[in-house]
Amino acid sequence: MTQDNNPTEKEAQVYRYLDNLNISYTRHEHPPVYTVEEAEKYWKDIEGAHTKNLFLRDNKGKRHFLVVLEHSRQASLNEISQQLNAGKLSFASDRRLEKYMGLETGAVSPLGLINDGNNQVEVVLDERLKQHQWINFHPNVNTATVTLSFKDFLGFIEAAGSKLHYL
Repeated sequence: MTQDNNPTEKEAQVYRYLDNLNISYTRHEHPPVYTVEEAEKYWKDIEGAHTKNLFLRDNKGKRHFLVVLEHSRQASLNEISQQLNAGKLSFASDRRLEKYMGLETGAVSPLGLINDGNNQVEVVLDERLKQHQWINFHPNVNTATVTLSFKDFLGFIEAAGSKLHYL
């Protein structure tokens, strides 16, 4: 664990959860970023896959998906929908993001699964992420990036109890 400054409570909650799972991580602090484009300038010295995370819902609002892609990949909601047999998909509202993952726009991260106590969010991982040893996410705030091993990330998803799909 590497910590630069005191994290917010929302961020500290992530670190306590990871610590309880004996998952090692490194914290990298940076100014607030809201898009991949803004974040890229702070990633140059951070090893591993960098991601973009899309929070989606089906057309009935019954199923919710967190799609985790390499940051440079484009997502086709139609293709994702077909692979998941989920009907038409669209971006979920800010209200749903807060309700199901306890997150705000700009800080969407699989680490928000710690707030999904009823396991209502299904995780959809880009198959290409498996080839990376390290993976990076926001720790539920957009003022830091946390690096963990891909193996530990899969352990985190399992511990969170989330259903996992690969694209």
